[in-house]
Amino acid sequence: MPRLTVGLPNYGSYLGEDAWRSLLDLAVTVERVGLDGVSVVDHVVMGSSVDRYPYGRFPGGPQAAWLEPLTVLAAVSAVTERIELATAVLVSPLRPAALLAKTAATLDVLSGGRLVLGVGTGWQEEEYRALGADWEGRHQLFDDQLAACSALWTGGPVDVDSPTVSFEGIHCYPRPVGEAGVPFWIGGKLTARNLDRIVRWGSGWIPAPVDGPDEVADGVRRLRVALTEAGRDPASVRVRVTPPAVRDGQGPADVVGSLAAGERLLAAGGTDLFVSLMSWCPDPARAPEFLAELAAARRASG
Repeated sequence: MPRLTVGLPNYGSYLGEDAWRSLLDLAVTVERVGLDGVSVVDHVVMGSSVDRYPYGRFPGGPQAAWLEPLTVLAAVSAVTERIELATAVLVSPLRPAALLAKTAATLDVLSGGRLVLGVGTGWQEEEYRALGADWEGRHQLFDDQLAACSALWTGGPVDVDSPTVSFEGIHCYPRPVGEAGVPFWIGGKLTARNLDRIVRWGSGWIPAPVDGPDEVADGVRRLRVALTEAGRDPASVRVRVTPPAVRDGQGPADVVGSLAAGERLLAAGGTDLFVSLMSWCPDPARAPEFLAELAAARRASG
């Protein structure tokens, strides 16, 4: 049975004014009904223009609240025991490599090894500028960060000498629970850069949310070839796909029909399913009931 992760709304107005602690109740419900994980998204700050968002209409405006995702997951880890704790995606180049390595390792050990870092470069130049990060050099920042975190998670002492990250004889403890460190899942279109990142550092690929079966199948084919050529087992890399919400009108998604759409993405090579709670269940008052329905339908589908 494919794993199913629920995207929790750590941004916007879905939960209502000052109701952020209900995120913890929703995470507990995800665990209680038997689903596999939760995922949250990332923006540190927002510029005024959101028209360059690459996946359609941007959810919310620049004045919308965005809770910092690793902080949210730390709170979720304290009230759950089993579910996977994921980001999708963390705009990781906005954070210094050593700080990200320490923060992620801390959360991983406190949660018992449940953290998965879905990461990407983001899309808004103003956000980079506000944090003093190099927008034009974001891809180099990203590559160097992935390499530095992977090195730091060995404990040390480690040396790193790259165009944007450089240090000698550095120790970083505690180490994450897993021997290979916190898993990196690379988010976005499977460009040549992203393909190389997955082969070198990745445990998973998160296709763009608008990618359908054809795009997923083509990406999985290319990914399997590249992993094999690099001497890695293609089965070691998971692929988390996003089924569209199938519905009549403005109500909640038809869970059975939506999961059936997910089956086509799984047949194309996906291994895991992602469901956005906000998209599939527009009424937050129905969220607990909806999660129970989702879990039951998922079990029935086998």
